[in-house]
Amino acid sequence: MNERLATMADQDLRIAVDVLRAEAGGLDALASALAPGAPLGDGLVAALDAIAALPGRLVVCGIGKSGHIGRKIQATLASTGTPSLFVHPAEASHGDLGMIQPGDAVLALSNSGETAELADVIAHCKRFGLTLIAITSRADSTLARAADIVLTLPEAAEACPMGLAPTTSTTMQLALGDALAVALLQRRGFGPGDFGVFHPGGRLGARLRRVAELMHTGEAMPLAGPDLPMLQAVMLMTGKAFGCLGITGTDGRLVGIITDGDLRRALDPSAGRDLARLRTGEVMNRAPRTIAPGLLAAEALRLMNAGPRPITSLFVVEDGLRPIGILHVHDLLRAGIV
Repeated sequence: MNERLATMADQDLRIAVDVLRAEAGGLDALASALAPGAPLGDGLVAALDAIAALPGRLVVCGIGKSGHIGRKIQATLASTGTPSLFVHPAEASHGDLGMIQPGDAVLALSNSGETAELADVIAHCKRFGLTLIAITSRADSTLARAADIVLTLPEAAEACPMGLAPTTSTTMQLALGDALAVALLQRRGFGPGDFGVFHPGGRLGARLRRVAELMHTGEAMPLAGPDLPMLQAVMLMTGKAFGCLGITGTDGRLVGIITDGDLRRALDPSAGRDLARLRTGEVMNRAPRTIAPGLLAAEALRLMNAGPRPITSLFVVEDGLRPIGILHVHDLLRAGIV
């Protein structure tokens, strides 16, 4: 790289760092403005109360850069349990106002608060008595004056050197939308299982599948009692192809497990043991790792990899260690859980 290109690269990196620091400063200001008792903090709590109590949906509106941010906020809300949709303000004036129904509330984004295209949406809210929540940088703007709840962004310089391109302001809008979504998620007690319902596809959907969806049951499970001769146990392990054998007591509870590793250790000549004379209860590991059927498959993978000796199979148990299934690491791999 010649000297001129090196100088340009240094300048580019300085600009990039300046942008990030400017936007980080905006986020710091936003966090400080959310202190209890501060106007923005009180507004956020009021917005959460209103959205959580909605019989309908939260309709998000915005145009330009605020519209793009609004779409992302709406997508996050919908995927975390808050019924919502995005309505483009310009399209609203040409029939899409019919998408905003009684029982809904509107979250409108406008940095200046003077977006002309929001006028019909505001009027619609007033006509039907819908709660209007505003995210804006100007508390004295038309949007703020019309809103029932105002979330006023703190003053922060745009990262653009001309102070014109929405940068810091849109970052704060997005972060405030995320804060709303996550706080609502917590209020609703929205957990990983609920998240999985809305994310069935791709790797995320795979990791949110339950153990019960992937386990083998019934005759597929390799099970035996503690008095089975080890030579027969080896044949049973080979036939079931899970690389292990669960040992159950007279009450049907899992009392131990024999893995390929346990079998190799039993065959070690230094152990001085005759495999032909041994029974399963003498070889088994009395502290097998198990998992419940309702846990996530990702948790099963974590358990398999835990400790100094990773394992390839887990018995699925319920009702005091009663085995109801078995899960192999290959089942997790086939499901896309890696």
